[in-house]
This record gives sequence, structure tokens and C-alpha cells, in this order.
Amino acid sequence: MAPIDTRVIKTNDIAKNDLKWQIEYNPQRCTLCGKCCAACTFNAIEFKVERRRRVKSTGALPKPSVTWEAEPVVKQIVRKNKNCVGCGMCQKVCPNEAIKPVYNEHNRVNVIHRAENAESPKRGGRTNLHTEGRTLDKIKIGRISQMTDPSLDAMRHTFDILAPFGRVLPPEKLPFTVDENGDLQMSDAAPNTRWIYPIIIGDMSIGALSTRMWEAVAMAVAYLNEVVGLPVRMCSGEGGMPLKLLKSRYLKYMILQIASGHFGWDRIINAMPEMIEDPAGVLIKIGQGAKPGDGGLLMAKKVVRHIQEIRGVPKSDLLSPPNHQGLYSIEESVQKMFLSMNSAFKFRVPVAIKVAASVTSVSVYNNLLRDPYNIVGGFFLDGIAGGTGAAHEVSLDHTGHPIVSRLRDCYLAAVHQGKQGQIPLWAAGGVGMNGTLAADAFKMICLGANGVFTGKLILQIAGCIGNDYGRCNACNTGLCPVGITTQNKTLVDRLDVDKVAQNIVNYFIATDTELKKLLAPIGNSSLPVGRSDALVTVDKNVATRLDIQHVC
Repeated sequence: MAPIDTRVIKTNDIAKNDLKWQIEYNPQRCTLCGKCCAACTFNAIEFKVERRRRVKSTGALPKPSVTWEAEPVVKQIVRKNKNCVGCGMCQKVCPNEAIKPVYNEHNRVNVIHRAENAESPKRGGRTNLHTEGRTLDKIKIGRISQMTDPSLDAMRHTFDILAPFGRVLPPEKLPFTVDENGDLQMSDAAPNTRWIYPIIIGDMSIGALSTRMWEAVAMAVAYLNEVVGLPVRMCSGEGGMPLKLLKSRYLKYMILQIASGHFGWDRIINAMPEMIEDPAGVLIKIGQGAKPGDGGLLMAKKVVRHIQEIRGVPKSDLLSPPNHQGLYSIEESVQKMFLSMNSAFKFRVPVAIKVAASVTSVSVYNNLLRDPYNIVGGFFLDGIAGGTGAAHEVSLDHTGHPIVSRLRDCYLAAVHQGKQGQIPLWAAGGVGMNGTLAADAFKMICLGANGVFTGKLILQIAGCIGNDYGRCNACNTGLCPVGITTQNKTLVDRLDVDKVAQNIVNYFIATDTELKKLLAPIGNSSLPVGRSDALVTVDKNVATRLDIQHVC
């Protein structure tokens, strides 16, 4: 039996009631199979033996006697470094429904962590803010074509569901001339523009994701392009790529991201002479919606050997600076980074920029629209509800800007200049949060986006058991219980690569069908970029802010 703790309890000792999640355990249903303890990657529960008092009565007449028995049980560990995160894996593997995590709304974890560790707590996932509901959920598609402009047949009509990635020149600036025979001839080079599916799988790096998870996403993208016929693109995220992929024909489906840490770019540059295909594009990451003003963060426990090789770093915490060193304005960024990236790929590959949505986003976009070089190939705008693999909780929960109003402002600013569509607008930040990717994307497109990008949804499709209400969100710990955001081989092996790839493919096929079902009623066979007349809302404040119809 375990020794009895006879020390005096201090008032500042951590108790079970102080923790965010409490393990609810029923010993009557438990068969002590051990599956729950084996499945818990956070070591939040353990087998213990408890001393129990038993009163028994034997013989013809009641003659109670007291005995003491040792009873094996599953106990929650009350320790700040072994906290339950509420992932529910114990409940998932229990064959007898004997155990489950229960959220404790009266917890003191935030106070205790800061007071005892003298540091800001970190986590992955999304911001856990759900105060007034999502703006996108308050918007409906209210314009339905019926008689004079009939609806289309969603099942039989041919739809052009493509969005531009790359600079789009206005007609008067297209480098075409007419020769003596009346034929069009190109008189000069034009910016390279790729027409792709309006939903990009957002930047999630090898390192933030396990190799098997990243492989599953890449497999799904290749299948969607080559078998299904949907030109979906995938952004690499910060940190480079495996050499095998850089030298393969599948590189054409990948958008290479360069962030402030420049991790992995030495390998990309060195591999350029051996590339048999150009990448789909280059994305220069300036900011991220989930943690605006912060650089990237990859904890040392996730920097295993193959990540070290890809990124060219030792095993340590990898912190990207909050900005690109040596760049002090958007104009300088255009002159230096954009020109150098375009030159590196001989102007064959579109180069875009990603920023966090903020009050300055419109100014940045306006400056890019006036860029005389015509080389900025896209403006990626990321809102507060975007996800991240690791960030300080204070950044996740208290900084950022919702995406919808800022997207609308950028689009209307371009309209004011008469330059809408010239630099494609891509927006994200909670898109598909409720599983409704097609509807969210459609509404964003009507508000001015050319397309959207999504990341957290892809993890949920793959089997992520975290949610936006504080469950799990332990992506930063390297202990992901389903093998998605960890480099621990034992945990990574829990992930079924083929199943994940199939789920992603199936979801995009369903999304494509739903997009057609939304296009058909408004009578559009192509994406309705900026068609805010198709949208209505019962919320007057939303209607006023976004300049759409208020209905009741």
C-alpha cells in the first residue's frame, strides 16, 4: 500500500477543484483493463491502490465487524505539469464507460500557472472566444433567381469554380498588340497567374504537423488534382520541405511559404536547379491572425532529427522574429523580397503576401494596389479566429481582428480605386469553423474575396479531438493524442494516413457539390466575387457595417 501522506495541507496547495478538467471515474464499471492510462499521453491519470473501510456482518445474529481492504482504482494526478486537457481519449478507449473528463468552469489554472511558473501559458488551437456568435452565421444568401433570370441546374450545368493566384492586369494594360493580319501578339511579358480552386489548404508546416499528417494532406491534394479534377493547392507553411518533394512533379501543387525565420529556405534555393516543376506560388508571411505581431513558435520537443535536417537547425525552440529583419515598410518589402523571389523563379511563379487582419490592413492593400511593378500576386488576409500550433494564450485570446469586416473594407478600397480583382484577395480566420466550409467560402466571396484558405478544419477532418471551447488545444506540447501535431513516433503511429487522405478528399468533393448548390440559385456559373447584393442579414449592425441588405 502507498504510504499515507501525513503532512499538513497548505492553503496554497493545488487541489483537484483548481484544475480545468476533472476526471469523473466510476469504479463499479471499471474492469481495470488499463486502456485509459495507456491512451493518456499527458500522464494525467494513474493506477493507485486505496485503503477502503468495509463493515460486514456474519453469523445468525447481526454482529458487525470492520475490515480494511486494498482496492485498485484509477486516479487523477493533481500536479500542474500533468494537467488533464480534456481530450477525452480515456473515455474514447474505455469499453465500459467508466471514465470521462468534465470541464470545471470554476478552475484557477490561469492564476496558478502565472503565479508559480512566472511565465505566460501557451497552447495551440484557436482563440476560445464565443461571445456574440459568428458574423458569417448571421448572413444568409437572400437573392434567388427565378423567372426573368432563372436559376441554374446545380446537377447538370457547367460551373467555372476557379480563382486567380497571381496579378491580374486590367484590359488596357494587357501586353497585346494587333499585327497586320489582325492577330493578337504579345508585345511584352505579363505577370504569371494560376487559376486554382478557391479553397487553399492553409499553411501548416512539417514540424507543426507530424510527417504522417503532412503526408496525408499532400496525398489528398495530389488525388484531388489528378483524379477528381479539383485544382486544390496546399501551402507548405514555414519550415521548408523534404528534398524528395522539392524534386518531384507534385511540387506544382504546393505553395512555398517564407516567413520571418526563413527556416528551410537554404534547402529550397539549393534544390532549384533540380526542380522538374515550378511550385504553385510563393507566399511571404508577414503576420498571422491567431497571434498578430508574434513570430512563429516551434517547441524543442517537436524539433526531431528530420525537422532539424529540413530546417537546418539544432534541437532547440525555434522562434521566428515578429517581422522580417531588414524590412521597414511595405514598399521596401515589395522592392526587396518580392523582386528577389520573382527573380529567383524567373517571374514564372506568382508571389503573394500574408498579413494578419488589423486596422492597418486596408492601408497595406492600398499601397500594394498602387505598386508600379505589378508583381504582388495576392493578398492573404488572416483573421482572429485562425488556428495556430503554438502561441501565448494572451495573444490568442486578446489580440486580433475579425476577418469579415476587414475583408469587406479591403475590397471596397480596391473598388474605390477601380482596381478590384487586380491583386486577388484571399481571406481566412475561422472559415469552416462549424464544418460549413462551402457556405462560409461563398459568403466571403460575395463580400469581395477571390478565395479562402483553411487549416484548422483540415485537422478536424483528420481526427483532431480538440475544439474551440478549450478541449485539448495541446498542439504545442508535442503530446497530441491522435498523432496529428506531434513528432513522437508512438503517437504518430496512431494516425491512419490513408484514412486521413480519404477524409480530406471526400470533404472537398462534398464542398464542391455544395458550392454549386449555392451558385445555381443566384444564377451564377462562376464565382460571384463582390456580389454583396446576394446577401442579407437580420442583424442591422452587420448590415450597416458590411453594406448589405437588412431584412426582417
